[in-house]
Amino acid sequence: MSKQTQIEGVKIKHLTVIPDERGRLTEMLRRDDDIFTKFGQVYLTTAYPGVVKAWHYHKKQADNFVVVKGMMKVVLYDAREGSSTFGRINEFFMGDYNLMLLRIPEGVYHGFKCISETEAMVINIPTEPYNHQAPDEYRVPPHSKDIPYDWKRKDG
Repeated sequence: MSKQTQIEGVKIKHLTVIPDERGRLTEMLRRDDDIFTKFGQVYLTTAYPGVVKAWHYHKKQADNFVVVKGMMKVVLYDAREGSSTFGRINEFFMGDYNLMLLRIPEGVYHGFKCISETEAMVINIPTEPYNHQAPDEYRVPPHSKDIPYDWKRKDG
């Protein structure tokens, strides 16, 4: 994969696995990390092989994704007018073979596709708690022409 220019406000923290004879430990996000701003909640979401969950963005919250099982292709689209990276797409292949925390800023569309042979699991640590009465989610269908991205696998 060629080097991509990162969308403005997107941050990555490469994670370290500490193994021993009992198992492993990985710190995801600490309040003293440069990448940390504030805590809203923690939740787990999953996708089955080949499933695409996309697109949405938030006006009030940033997301912090860590794929803890399997592999996901996480895709971002910057639709923020006035952003220096307006119109840019970023792809991140995250999970078992590339452990990282991906910070997705407010206003950036995002979605993911499970690219592993088994269910993939994502931990999200958003900066705001979910508001059931007034969700901060603005959605576009996964194959919408409004976002210039094709979820098909790219062979070659």
